[in-house]
Amino acid sequence: MTTSPAAERPVAEGLRLAAGTLTIWPVGAPQVDRATTSWAMTLAPVVGLALGVVAAGVMAVAGLVTGGLLAAALGVGVLAVLTRGLHLDGLADLADGLGSGKAAPQALEIMKRSDIGPFGVMALVFTVLVQVTATAEAGAVALVVACVTGRLAVTWACAAGVPAARPEGLGAMVAGAVRRSDAIIVTIAAAVAALLTGVATGVPVAYVLAMAAGLGAAWLVQTHAVRRLGGITGDVLGALVETATAVALVVCAALI
Repeated sequence: MTTSPAAERPVAEGLRLAAGTLTIWPVGAPQVDRATTSWAMTLAPVVGLALGVVAAGVMAVAGLVTGGLLAAALGVGVLAVLTRGLHLDGLADLADGLGSGKAAPQALEIMKRSDIGPFGVMALVFTVLVQVTATAEAGAVALVVACVTGRLAVTWACAAGVPAARPEGLGAMVAGAVRRSDAIIVTIAAAVAALLTGVATGVPVAYVLAMAAGLGAAWLVQTHAVRRLGGITGDVLGALVETATAVALVVCAALI
């Protein structure tokens, strides 16, 4: 049975949109409509896998000539470069907005500013420090699993029923775009892959537990952000990526 070009196009365009949104990869101008957006956010973990493989490769090569901590720092640094630092920026902005204690309209305005306040600085320093040190202990494979987990958190944040905090921006474009059934399918596929990877590397359930913990932490942040802001924004999505990645790495470091 062959798939028609009309059915194939949204998937291909969705993957291009996901790559263009979540990385620095030049993908031109992909078609942007609801179907494409849905596929883009559903396939976000695939982009996370690609990012993780590249970062793990850099880490592995660096590990041949330097210590594990420096190699881990280079791996995490490559992720920041490949994503334009947008996820880290989102983390800082969300920390500033929520940390301000202001009502939603004022908090959203704080998040739109180009500067970073004290809450943002603390969140950035702590999260990057945790990611680097945990990666140094857990290894390159754990970094790949964590990258997938971070983007899987985005898939769930864009699932049906999650509102946007603003009528414009990335959050408005992707909010509610992913069918929950598709999110479940992608999650199961990622969990099976994590389980098989764990079995192959001698830590059968470590990566699955790390993925579950990362998604759980992201869900807590998402729930708090939606309650405070009224929905998700691009900054919220970035914060979820970094939160899920960090927690997954910590669990991997504890179990491996």
